Amino acid sequence: MRKRVIIGASALGAGVAVAVGGVAIGTSGDDGPASHQYTQEQADAATKAALEATGGGTANSVESDHENGATYEVEVTRPDGTTVDVRLDDRYRVVVIEGDSEE
Repeated sequence: MRKRVIIGASALGAGVAVAVGGVAIGTSGDDGPASHQYTQEQADAATKAALEATGGGTANSVESDHENGATYEVEVTRPDGTTVDVRLDDRYRVVVIEGDSEE
């Protein structure tokens, strides 16, 4: 079960995005309430871990994620322009890095 953030959230109220330091933090999605509301420190730690794993780039969003045992998903645009989803566990360790299928 994956929670997605749509930056510029729709008027339907299906998702909520909060801009924090230029990164959208997902707090809910269309498939129900968020399982977790993240603090600034958690979002920062997830972002830092994801950027270290990708060798830099720009973090676009931090979201709740439950695929492959992950807790966080950070969408990152790498320095070469490709976008990936970095899934992290609750200790900010990389579970998997996947190409962003929504490109």
